[in-house]
Amino acid sequence: MMSKNKKKSIFERFANWATQATGSSAAFIIAAAVVVAWGISGPIFQYSETWQLVINTGTTIITFLMVFLIQKSQNKDSKALHLKLNELIAAQQGASNRIVNVEDLTEAELDKLSKFYVRISDLAEKEDDITCSHSIDAAEENHNFKSAKYKSKPSNSDSLNGTKNEKSPAPRRKSKQSARSGKSI
Repeated sequence: MMSKNKKKSIFERFANWATQATGSSAAFIIAAAVVVAWGISGPIFQYSETWQLVINTGTTIITFLMVFLIQKSQNKDSKALHLKLNELIAAQQGASNRIVNVEDLTEAELDKLSKFYVRISDLAEKEDDITCSHSIDAAEENHNFKSAKYKSKPSNSDSLNGTKNEKSPAPRRKSKQSARSGKSI
């Protein structure tokens, strides 16, 4: 387990503080007050070029610096989120481990993977059981197996026509609890 008391770099501590501070209500109120004060001071400075330059320069510098702080914060959050998702995928029995570190794939590889999920979605729409889910590797095999099993069941009309209706065992379905845990009964 990682220690929460690890020493962070000065920049990381400043970035965390600045991100928290600038994302607060107080920061917005201060920024709005500065803009209002600048607007009110217009007649005093006779709306000069210098007066306009002050707000333009100030907002440009702040925006420029904030881009880097926001990007650092998003990079850290994104990395933490990816690690959490990777842990969930790795821990889930039956989940495709191909998805771990999917963020490192190329755009073409992501498009190809997306097509697999569209196919899984199409197969899931054909399912009667909404709790049923598939990994990429098992989706088509599960669907074909279930379809063959259901198609081989005699219909009620066969028994009405005098056809012998042998009862085939019902297909085993996962309970809701076992479907969540990924284990078969």
